[in-house]
Amino acid sequence: MPADLAVIGLGPYGLPLAQAAVAAGIATVGYRTGPEPGSLSPAELRRMLSGGFRTAAGPAELGRVRTAVICAPTPAGPDGGLDLSQVETAARTLATHLRPHTTVILESPVPPGTTEDLLRPILEEGSRLRAGRDFHLAYSPTRVDPGNRDFTPANTPKVIGGLTPACTESAAAFYSRLTDKVVRARGPREAETVQLLETNYRHVNIALVNEMAVLCHDLGVDLWDVIRCAETKPFGFQAFRPGPGVGGHAIPRDLSRAGRSLRMVELARQVNDQMPRYVVQRAAALLNEHGKSARAARILLLGVTYKPDLADQQATPAQEVAVRLMELGASVSYHDPHVPSWSVLDRPVPRADSLYEAAADADLTILLQQHRTYDLQGLSVKAQLLLDTRGATPTGAAHRL
Repeated sequence: MPADLAVIGLGPYGLPLAQAAVAAGIATVGYRTGPEPGSLSPAELRRMLSGGFRTAAGPAELGRVRTAVICAPTPAGPDGGLDLSQVETAARTLATHLRPHTTVILESPVPPGTTEDLLRPILEEGSRLRAGRDFHLAYSPTRVDPGNRDFTPANTPKVIGGLTPACTESAAAFYSRLTDKVVRARGPREAETVQLLETNYRHVNIALVNEMAVLCHDLGVDLWDVIRCAETKPFGFQAFRPGPGVGGHAIPRDLSRAGRSLRMVELARQVNDQMPRYVVQRAAALLNEHGKSARAARILLLGVTYKPDLADQQATPAQEVAVRLMELGASVSYHDPHVPSWSVLDRPVPRADSLYEAAADADLTILLQQHRTYDLQGLSVKAQLLLDTRGATPTGAAHRL
């Protein structure tokens, strides 16, 4: 059966879109752009395959669909900006097979102007077609929150910005098959900047509470109680919570490569990047308070993924925490129900088989990620020392960040 949709890029942005499309009854074909982080459980994969999803046998299949969505990953490059090489590769591949009347949508996180200044010329040159006349071109910021059961593609509004009004309407017609609400932006640059604002909003607010965590510890104030009280305010406040660092696929962007600078975003990046070091400092101080040294201390890390109840380790702060502890001479082990093996500095880290025995044996246990399966009350009883970087343990049961 010919596909109606091609999802180009089957990583953290493309897989959720493909899942949503298959669930909506859209015949979907996936095309990989390279090594792409992102995974499906066996049950999810079975549901997609039974719904008609398949991977493309070759790039020629991209020319047989009505809608092609580019979801190629855009990881951080050596200079800190976004690496658009996979987007370029995807665009060149699609261009050689692009047919008239196709709707092309970019969903990858990109700097404002990418759709018009990078994607459009590649597609037009490779296809000999004109965007806005022969095919539709639009941008839609990805809004994926892995593991969130409350907000799915169906009930998350989708922003669309087309090169022309007709491009916007064509993209909106596609997304209306997936979501309850489509929001039309003035154009692709506005839609791209929506992604920029949403990503930076998260990082800036996390940086604020991370700084508050350090301040409140120094002042002897219970930050977690402060947040609990503050979030009762019905206006002008949204609760964010501190942690050992910020992981995930969304990278804070200050556009410095484009000659623009968002000073608050750069400062937020610096604050968040310092949190793994701060966690290790707190760990060493706790050990010292109890007559122990970090050197040769047995330290158990709980939860090494970037998000609870997922296996994704993209940019997880657990990596830097482990490295810094090892540099202090600590003996590090870990437990994570979603990660059967874990390596740091190309060396395997011992995995605890029995969680409670490992916590009882360790000089210090550090909760880095709050997985649903962790019995934190039980762990607080078993552990010799427990440092909770997520504020998840009962009050008084552990040392909190």
